[in-house]
Amino acid sequence: MLPCMTGVAPSDPPGTTDHDAIELVAQLRELAGADPAEVRKVVAEVLGALDRAAGGALRDQLPATIRADAGLDAARN
Repeated sequence: MLPCMTGVAPSDPPGTTDHDAIELVAQLRELAGADPAEVRKVVAEVLGALDRAAGGALRDQLPATIRADAGLDAARN
């Protein structure tokens, strides 16, 4: 969501969720240096698990190319 939609100013300090996301991105970038194909696989697995936990709602929020890469275009669980 855009900051204007949440009422949070961009200069506000990052919350716990923001910090966790920043840390995850840093870890994925570190992995990507070693083996980008492995990172794609891990990201696909994470997105699949998140989608299952959300009852299939996550896939509706992702671009088609990411859904396809993560195998989320297949029949819903």
